[in-house]
Amino acid sequence: MTTPRRVLVVGLGVNNRPLLPYFADRGVEVVAADRRPQAELEVEGLSARTWCTGPDYLREALRHGPYDEVYLTPGMVKDGPEIRALVAAGARLRCETDLFLSLCPAPVIGITGSAGKTTTTTLVGEMLKADGSRPVFVGGNIGVPLLPRLGEIRPDAWVVMELSSFQLELVERSPHGAALLNLAPNHLDVHGSFGAYVAAKARIFAFQGPDDWLVLPDRLDPVEDRVAAARSAVWRFSDRGPVPRGTYLADGILWWRQDGAPEALAPRAALKLKGAMNVRNALAASLVARLAGARLEAVAAVLERFEGVPHRLEPVAEVDGVRYVNDSIATAPDRTLAALEALEGPLVVIAGGYDKHLDYAELGRALSRRARAVVLLGQTAEKIARAIGSGPVVRRAADLAEAVAVARSLARPGDTVVLSPASASYDQYRNFEERGEHFRALVRALAGQAP
Repeated sequence: MTTPRRVLVVGLGVNNRPLLPYFADRGVEVVAADRRPQAELEVEGLSARTWCTGPDYLREALRHGPYDEVYLTPGMVKDGPEIRALVAAGARLRCETDLFLSLCPAPVIGITGSAGKTTTTTLVGEMLKADGSRPVFVGGNIGVPLLPRLGEIRPDAWVVMELSSFQLELVERSPHGAALLNLAPNHLDVHGSFGAYVAAKARIFAFQGPDDWLVLPDRLDPVEDRVAAARSAVWRFSDRGPVPRGTYLADGILWWRQDGAPEALAPRAALKLKGAMNVRNALAASLVARLAGARLEAVAAVLERFEGVPHRLEPVAEVDGVRYVNDSIATAPDRTLAALEALEGPLVVIAGGYDKHLDYAELGRALSRRARAVVLLGQTAEKIARAIGSGPVVRRAADLAEAVAVARSLARPGDTVVLSPASASYDQYRNFEERGEHFRALVRALAGQAP
């Protein structure tokens, strides 16, 4: 791969930060562009040959061109006027994920989907670590950039990466092992259409060859035509009964089948993760881990001990007989639908946030059936309220602190108050983690605990 002489790094979030030292160490001239002030970025330990900051950072970056390569932050619209002008001037659009895939000496497992990516990625990493036969590195969209760890990764390791549609949009290679968990409309504010979103997700296997493998649900209609043309080996998981080869749920047992008779992985009742979505996540993770060579015993042990990751149906506290659950990861309606399915008993749901131009009709019907009360906030509050129609009590709140207070006033002993917004967090928070942490702190204050 030819080393560029001059690169522009646009957006200095978690993914793009490692690009600055990576290129600087190789003598590449780096121009960094970000909406935030230069002083704030330097305080965070970032450095670059040239800075383009403030509201007009993209126009300023254009004036400093041309560039050999432009690395865009994930989630950035790729066809804005300044980006088109950079390409017209000869720059190649790239992303940190594609650079890492081109350099990584070890086989990579990539995991994507509209929901369940982090849980499944974490499960796979734990299963491979429990197997213990090879070093394991876990990162990507899960919040851990792997580019700085290239020097530690040997060819005999496994690298497990959570990959978002934003990261996949610009890749020109696919991982050795790929898992596409599910597809539902998401991020249409950036992708523009469900078709474009699906096309981005499908790039996780678009460049695979005959020695690679692909893990999918028993049927995933939006990509089945692309799967039919895939060159890699296709394996399936299903919570609706047996598959010819893969993992499946039947008779209350999670099974693995390769060529002959199936082998039991674990009873569904033994899983600490609750809800149908997490059963599917467990099946997908088990299949990926087995294809990567993990022993059956290692997979089964992790299935029976894994309790989940933060912000995903995470119990926070019980106050006056009311359970409080943090599901801030629910940044789209399908995630909140999964929460409504997984949780038992009467619910008070806190929902709403940044508008990604998604449809809330199905969620509204589910809230009408499952929720005793709904507290709404943020840009999507009115859309969700209209979708609910009649049924539960619906209240508005200006912010999360008020929403928790209103939810507490509506909840009765035996109820569950769940933060499951069905919306992104960007109207009030930097990310869903920050929103979830604020919810935790508010609930713990109610319970008289330290934040």
